[in-house]
Amino acid sequence: HRELGLRRGDRHDPGGRPHQLAAGGVAVELIEALRTTGAVRDFTDEPVPDDVLARVLDTARFAPSGGNRQGWQVVVVTDGDIRCALRDLYLAGWYEYVAITMAGLTPWAPVTDREAEARAVAAAPQVADQAGGQRGGFAEHLDEVPVLLALFADLRVLAAVDRDHDRYTFAGGASVYPFAWNLLLAAREEGLAGVITTMPIRREAEVRELLGAPDHLALAAVIALGHPVHQPRRLRRAAVADFTHVDRLDGRPFGT
Repeated sequence: HRELGLRRGDRHDPGGRPHQLAAGGVAVELIEALRTTGAVRDFTDEPVPDDVLARVLDTARFAPSGGNRQGWQVVVVTDGDIRCALRDLYLAGWYEYVAITMAGLTPWAPVTDREAEARAVAAAPQVADQAGGQRGGFAEHLDEVPVLLALFADLRVLAAVDRDHDRYTFAGGASVYPFAWNLLLAAREEGLAGVITTMPIRREAEVRELLGAPDHLALAAVIALGHPVHQPRRLRRAAVADFTHVDRLDGRPFGT
């Protein structure tokens, strides 16, 4: 912010006009934000005003996308009945996720033991029954989060260069998920936090029907935002040398 010539608490506008942050907003330096913005699922009851959410979306829209096609659509879910229905669709996948994890597998990994995964999924109803007698966590209370966004990708404008490969494809996500990440960064500037979850994609057809999405839109994520009970300050991640190599993947670790 010093380089931009802004007062502490001001927000940069590419048009040259600084804006004062909303009450509760916190100016965060870019490097700090990148190193401390983790997934947050615990929120206070404080609501998020529409004008704050509008600013978050207005900043996030500058995310990069293939051909600058900006192939995303967002539904702000406010209706209580729709929220509850979305929660129930989320839970169906969540209990399968827990069951697969308990079996020592990475849930729905493209390369995995499919037979062991199927056995684990068959145990998901027991996991759901056990959770039914408890208060539950984020999944069971998804309908109560302050902001609930459904993010869709327009399949007509994604340059999915790996579309015809004989493996799991993911290149098209490069034109959608930077927008989702921008949402979290922009929310951080407003004193908010959140999480990107793909769990409802397990029930995509029902989610699309629930939210009135046409056939050419695919569910990319559901994003929850709110005022965090605790803001992460120290994230644990692998060291650069653990995932960066020189010239080839079997080359020496970079930086050593």
